[in-house]
Amino acid sequence: MNFSLSAEHELIRETAHKFGQTEVLPGLRERDRAATSDRGMLDKMAAAGLLGVSIPEEYGGSGTDYISLGLVCEELERADSTARVVMSVHSGLHSLTLYQWGTEEQRRRSLPDLASGKKLGAFGLTEPDAGSDAVNLRTTAVLDGDHYVLNGEKTWISLADYADQFLVIAKSGETHVALIVDRNLPGFSSRALHGKLGVRAGNTGQIFFDNVRVPVENRLGDHGDGFKVAMSALDHGRYTVAAGAVGIITACLDACVPYANDRKVGGEPIGKKQLVQQMVASMVRGRDIGRLLYYQVGWMKNVGMRHSREVSMAKWVNCEAAFDAANKAVELHGAYGFIDEYPVERYFRNSRGAMIYEGTHEIHTLIQAEYALGYRVDKQLKVTLPGWQG
Repeated sequence: MNFSLSAEHELIRETAHKFGQTEVLPGLRERDRAATSDRGMLDKMAAAGLLGVSIPEEYGGSGTDYISLGLVCEELERADSTARVVMSVHSGLHSLTLYQWGTEEQRRRSLPDLASGKKLGAFGLTEPDAGSDAVNLRTTAVLDGDHYVLNGEKTWISLADYADQFLVIAKSGETHVALIVDRNLPGFSSRALHGKLGVRAGNTGQIFFDNVRVPVENRLGDHGDGFKVAMSALDHGRYTVAAGAVGIITACLDACVPYANDRKVGGEPIGKKQLVQQMVASMVRGRDIGRLLYYQVGWMKNVGMRHSREVSMAKWVNCEAAFDAANKAVELHGAYGFIDEYPVERYFRNSRGAMIYEGTHEIHTLIQAEYALGYRVDKQLKVTLPGWQG
């Protein structure tokens, strides 16, 4: 058992950290206040090679392992959640799912452009009346010759206005299908959502389908595999969210440690106060446990093991720890934690969202209980994510 990161891992972590500090943070406060997203940041992520992390070299990616994707997500979210969300949606939910379920022709047709950032991918599962209850979708895909006719809408879609293609899960008769839907197809449209509590500097919206004709060749898996594809996608997405949550905790420590040492009460730093130390220690605990949890999932991905239970645990534990850390960071800063002159209020707002998307913390609580009680048992996957070939 080896818990050390390789030299390549450390280089990837440093690259992602530097990107967050030099490309994400400048101007972030103003974008967050104005609730405006920077489309140019996506091009910079592509130029830095971040969008091809964990995609094999034969498909235009970096060829790095799955732990590398987690490291990138941790460091990007250490800067801001908006950058990590791009990795979650483009790399986790879309690209890795296409790599897992796609035919060789589909992989070679799509993955090189996704890995280079020439095209951006997104994921469409959630609907106005179907969130945690994902089996009751209303978006329909009716088979008509060599096309599916797609009608309906999806909501809370990250990169809704920017993505070039969407992995959409739709009802088709009594079953579900997974379709790659190109933005340029007639009948497709999108619009942004406004007034979000957090992740304000990111693009989130709705996508609409009005008799959109999607070629059968754009279906992932067989007819009827849609829900299985969606669950695979969520395993990948939850991994990136779990890793990113560790970045929020680390960012809270980045803010709180110097503040606790500099801020003085009664002639001594507040860091000398035991209740302040308790808050800092709790953050350290969450960071270190969180890393072990997502490192474990990354290793399981590397060796080709199913990890649905483990990634649910990592997402559940880490996101709750991130919200707790951000809450404590606001408390530690006192009144300064309540104003955006300091970043901790942004961490608080952003961390709350991660306890909702990719499965609410209530859903993950039930999932873990069902595994423990023997009510939930993972079956052999029809299609597995290829292990790392390094």
